[in-house]
Amino acid sequence: MTRLLVVAAIVLVLTANSAGADVIERVVATVNNEAIFLSDLRTRAVPFLPQVAEAPTDTERAARLKELYDELLNFLIDEQLVRQLATDSGIRVTDADVDGAIENLRMQNNMTEAQFQEALDAQGFTMRQYRKDLKRQLIRLKVVNERVRSRVNVTEEEVRARYEERARGEGNEIRFHVSYLLVPVGEGASAIQVAAKRQEAVQLRATLTPDNFEAQALEHGGGDLGWLTKGDLPEELERAILPLSADEISEPVRGSKGFHIFFLEERQVGTGFPSFDEMKQELFREMLDAAMIRQEKIFLEEIRRKAVINRML
Repeated sequence: MTRLLVVAAIVLVLTANSAGADVIERVVATVNNEAIFLSDLRTRAVPFLPQVAEAPTDTERAARLKELYDELLNFLIDEQLVRQLATDSGIRVTDADVDGAIENLRMQNNMTEAQFQEALDAQGFTMRQYRKDLKRQLIRLKVVNERVRSRVNVTEEEVRARYEERARGEGNEIRFHVSYLLVPVGEGASAIQVAAKRQEAVQLRATLTPDNFEAQALEHGGGDLGWLTKGDLPEELERAILPLSADEISEPVRGSKGFHIFFLEERQVGTGFPSFDEMKQELFREMLDAAMIRQEKIFLEEIRRKAVINRML
């Protein structure tokens, strides 16, 4: 049997198993009393049927088909929930929005209108179907940006940590050139005395700049620690240094001898590895995308819990 005939046979199986041989349409789920129809599911399944057809036996094809339908129905339910939320929130996508998205896709892929249409034809889409699907995607994107984006915050400290994690993963050593000063706390100092020393350190920190740090360090019993690597200092002190960029001064941090303030003069990664500035934007986008995916999943779980969903597949 050719692959085309196998696909055709699968479509017949879908008709027989999912709706009964004499039924061409039925409801497969409701979402807050709005129906999802068998025809919706079949339409979404068409691009994936060749993968189902590649299964070597009828039993495995049937198993793949069930898995495909279950996954697609979950997707359609989420899509319905998002569309309902968009309607309730007044979020709209116009034909002009769709036109603009198609134009951007064509330009990004350096395709003429004719080439774009050929690509749709090769995937079995009509322009009408594609525009409809794209509109649904844009609605979802607008809802997610409005409801999820505010939950996501990727800090420069987190980006730097990812950068150095990647650098170490490729065998590069991270080094820090650090100076420090110390506001000492005597052994056995009372809580009141410690609090007073903390306030002294905070006030001193407010006066410090990269230009005057060396002189202030000498005056307050500090100096140049030289080049350090991760693990050279106690963890509580290291945590104050790791987020710093070159020429930045830390906030006071309590150590065993008192309150330390650090000045990061320079930080280096092994030779042959891109600088942090060169990789910062790429890593930020990567981490933002990953965080958005996590938060979108949480958001969808939240709106599912509030909805009335009946599956009848």
